[in-house]
Amino acid sequence: MKKTILILGGAGYIGSHSAYLLYKRGYEVLIIDKLIHGQNFDHKWATVIKADFADEKVLNQIFDKYKIDAVMHFAAFIEVGISVKKPANFYENNVIKTINFLDFMLSRGVKKFIFSSSCAIYGNPIKVPMNEKHPFDPISPYGKNKLVIEFVLQDYAKAYDLKYVSLRYFNAAGADPENNLGEQHNPETHIIPLMLRAIKNNKTFKIFGTDYNTPDGTCVRDYIHVLDLALAHILGLEYLNSGGKSDYFNLGTGKGYSVKEMINMAQNVVGKKMNIQVCERRLGDVDTLIADNKKIKAILGWIPKYSDLNNILNTAFLWENINYEGVGIHLDK
Repeated sequence: MKKTILILGGAGYIGSHSAYLLYKRGYEVLIIDKLIHGQNFDHKWATVIKADFADEKVLNQIFDKYKIDAVMHFAAFIEVGISVKKPANFYENNVIKTINFLDFMLSRGVKKFIFSSSCAIYGNPIKVPMNEKHPFDPISPYGKNKLVIEFVLQDYAKAYDLKYVSLRYFNAAGADPENNLGEQHNPETHIIPLMLRAIKNNKTFKIFGTDYNTPDGTCVRDYIHVLDLALAHILGLEYLNSGGKSDYFNLGTGKGYSVKEMINMAQNVVGKKMNIQVCERRLGDVDTLIADNKKIKAILGWIPKYSDLNNILNTAFLWENINYEGVGIHLDK
């Protein structure tokens, strides 16, 4: 009998790729998603329930109907700058609702949980690359949200026998256009689709800050292909299924690229120059974020296969061109 995995936010960017890999591995995929980004999701390999993951009436119906084996949580608000301006919304969704869901899940006897955490819990790096022992000093409400839930998971594991894997993402990027999966945020906030659309449509791309403590003054980030990121979730689940103890892992490639380096590579992929506007720094951004990924490789056996930056940019660009209607932009204009 197939095991059923409940995916909170499973119609979103990372959630949808993880859901597809679960389906390919033989799991039954059940998704709760509010579809707040206006994304299209009509894939036949998953059951989608349009709802808030904190709607207890809906949760009761789901847990009455299905035997849930484990939960993956992708339903957080993620925009760092907005979290600084509107922290109440982020604490409500990312902390309060998540704790309430965990309580509900445990009350129904479901004890396996895969959590989308973030390298934002570390704040400005003291040492690069950053391993899991790096001190916590989040500088945005978003990063604090993630850290609070990591502490909740640790305490719930001790008190209630919760089994969890927490994955501290660095920068998710790329797409899986062959299976019609990619970024569908409206409005879009991620750097790669914004770059590609700016070049293709002769629009202006904004660089937020050129005075960071990096070689060229722009932020440096560790970009990981979304398929590699999704695979880590499946490996985390299978690790728990095989009796692995609760744990947390950095999830990145170990290599960083600056915004200016990304611009040059994006221009090469599209074959056009970009119009650039230099703006002030955004709230909550740090200089450099690069993962030390030795732990996840050693314990989960995770190896990135798709995260060459050229592949990331090319798959993202192909997705943009094929699915422009789904992201609310016509790339041929």
